[in-house]
Amino acid sequence: MKRRSFVKASLLTGTMGGMLPAIGNAMETKNKKVNSEFYELRVYTLKNDVQQKLVEDYFKNAAIPAYNRLGSKNIGVFTELKPEGQTKLYVLIPFKSLDDFLKVQHSLVNDTAYQQAGAAYLNAPATDPAYERIESSLLEAFEQMPQLAIPEKKPRIFELRRYESASESAGKKKIEMFNNAGEMTIFKKAGLTPVFFGETLIGELRPNLTYMLTYEDMAEHDKEWKAFGTDPEWKKLSTTPEYTDAKLVSHITATFLTPAPYSQI
Repeated sequence: MKRRSFVKASLLTGTMGGMLPAIGNAMETKNKKVNSEFYELRVYTLKNDVQQKLVEDYFKNAAIPAYNRLGSKNIGVFTELKPEGQTKLYVLIPFKSLDDFLKVQHSLVNDTAYQQAGAAYLNAPATDPAYERIESSLLEAFEQMPQLAIPEKKPRIFELRRYESASESAGKKKIEMFNNAGEMTIFKKAGLTPVFFGETLIGELRPNLTYMLTYEDMAEHDKEWKAFGTDPEWKKLSTTPEYTDAKLVSHITATFLTPAPYSQI
């Protein structure tokens, strides 16, 4: 009997010994799941070229180097492709977590190099401000695209698209359509190149989601959107009763942008 017990225990130990590494690997894989980034999207309203230069010099010489030192990489700065009057300036700042977002704000105050390089912007007098106003939004990256995809460095244009919804539940359903129902996959199949997708947590015109695409030129834009619109899978998905635009999207805004020479996107 003792021998039987010993053999049984040996077999059990051997089995568990084989299972434990597999369990450990599964847990490690789960823990390695990429956490979603957060993005601050700023839109600067400017009145003239003097303000534009002041804000652009601030990002080029002070803000981007400081954010990079603090761990925020791949900062994008863009002007409008076809502005009506003075261009607005669009800035995208990624953060690895909400905690990083909060830490950076405090760290910049004590960053001497940043304060000195950005003095003209940071200390601009009320009688001669650096900008007219900043609209700022905080976004959380989608589950299916948790981090920025940095496009190849070459001449290109970008499209920033915002989908507003009539209710929070409709907004969540539209995000589900991208994340789980296949819309993002159809985008990529049509040749569309996303840079990021994000849900606006704080900002204007909520509820909304915002995303960015990039193209070599407008001809590529037209070609890829035509391929998307005629894709059989998209036609099927977009006519599914729970995913029709009439239910989920109340307004779409598209803004075409060009990157500043010093932009990291």
